[in-house]
Amino acid sequence: MSKLEACIFDLDGVLVDTAKYHYTAWHDLAQEFDIELTTEENEKLKGVSRRDSLIHILNLGGKVLTEDEINHWCEVKNTHYLELIAGMDADELLPDVIRILDLLKDNAIKIGLGSASKNAPFILEKTNIAHYFQSVVCGLDVINSKPHPEVFLKGAEQLDVDPSNCIVFEDSIKGIIAANTGGFISVGVGDPEELNQAAHNIKDFTGLTLKSLQSLFS
Repeated sequence: MSKLEACIFDLDGVLVDTAKYHYTAWHDLAQEFDIELTTEENEKLKGVSRRDSLIHILNLGGKVLTEDEINHWCEVKNTHYLELIAGMDADELLPDVIRILDLLKDNAIKIGLGSASKNAPFILEKTNIAHYFQSVVCGLDVINSKPHPEVFLKGAEQLDVDPSNCIVFEDSIKGIIAANTGGFISVGVGDPEELNQAAHNIKDFTGLTLKSLQSLFS
């Protein structure tokens, strides 16, 4: 029978409020190509790699770039994003994140991060939560981006747990699909209609207890 041994968290939109910075950086870049990136289209970039996000935006305007140009504009976006988040601190953490991380740590539940962001280690340090994580797998560590489960499977391997004994918290449908495909217990954080493929849904971490987490395995 499965039991709670570990939790793996996505980063953007689950632990920290960085979505607004990503949107600003992508929006500004899109305007360089006379493309208007709406908030609706930006939602489709959740959990998507930097390269694939750029290609999605370019497709909106019917633009085609060489591989060198794609790499260049990815770096332009990332430089702008890093400027935007340079002043980040623990105030950017979403509600009850510290409490839930303390709860898991105090009960010897292993903690991992599985994020498409290549800046994940930097953000963990800026928000002062890096010390909670026994495993950090980010965009630098994987070949396949979500909805492929590689990022979560690598995390489970590093934590030495079976996916069936691990909860994945995600705010994107691609992340939920990745968790489900990998055999994890998926929990959607955010809109349950948007994340309707998740095994369970929560608005945020407020009110979550060890008992409620363990009950997900019943």
